[in-house]
Amino acid sequence: MSEPQSYKNHTRFEPLFHFTVLPLLLLNLAFAIYATIHAWPSFRHTHLWWIVMSFVFIFIAGVARSSALKAQDRIIRLEERLRLATLLSPDEAHLIPLLTEHQLIALRFASDEELPALAHKAVTHSLDSKTIKQSIVNWRADHFRV
Repeated sequence: MSEPQSYKNHTRFEPLFHFTVLPLLLLNLAFAIYATIHAWPSFRHTHLWWIVMSFVFIFIAGVARSSALKAQDRIIRLEERLRLATLLSPDEAHLIPLLTEHQLIALRFASDEELPALAHKAVTHSLDSKTIKQSIVNWRADHFRV
C-alpha cells in the first residue's frame, strides 16, 4: 500500500501527459529543428512548417491541460463552498465569500474537523495556499485530481 497523502507527497503527475505526450512533442520539435538545419536549403518551406506545427501541437497540449485544470479548480471551489456552508455556523458563514480561489482550493485537503478554524485563520491572516496546506494536521486525500 502506498504512503498516505500529505503535503509532502500531494503533487501529482499524469503519466500519459507528463511522461509520454509532452516528451514526444518536445522530441518532435527537436527533430524538426534538426531536420531543418541538416536539410537546408532543400525543402525549407516544408521543414519550417514542421517546426511551426510542432509548436502548435505543444500549445494545444498546454491549452488542453490548462483547461482541464481550470475546470477542476471551478469544481473544487464549488465543493468547498458547499462543504463550508454545511460545516460553518451561521455566524461564520460570512467568511465563505471572503476566501480567495487559491485558499478554497488549498482548503480541500483539510478534514471536516479542522476546516472551520482553518478557514477563519485563512481569512483573518490572509494565508496563502502553501501555508494553508502546511497548517493541515489531518490531511484529507484527493486522489481524483487531473
